[in-house]
Amino acid sequence: MKKLRVAMKFTDDDIIKVLALANFRITKTELGAIFRAEDHPNFKPCGDQILRNFLNGLIIHQRGPRPPKSQDSQKPQ
Repeated sequence: MKKLRVAMKFTDDDIIKVLALANFRITKTELGAIFRAEDHPNFKPCGDQILRNFLNGLIIHQRGPRPPKSQDSQKPQ
């Protein structure tokens, strides 16, 4: 997560917005705990759920929302 943040040049606010695109809410305090040094008493490891939602939100951020499925594409031919 730290490397993605640096590579994308995201601030904490940017990451919170990307997570919100995936309908995942996180506070700045919780996010700050993820980016602390591992030996810090308030360090919290980045779990799979946060990373998964960040990547899903990043897809929406880069490509835009998925278009709705049309009824025509679901009919067998």
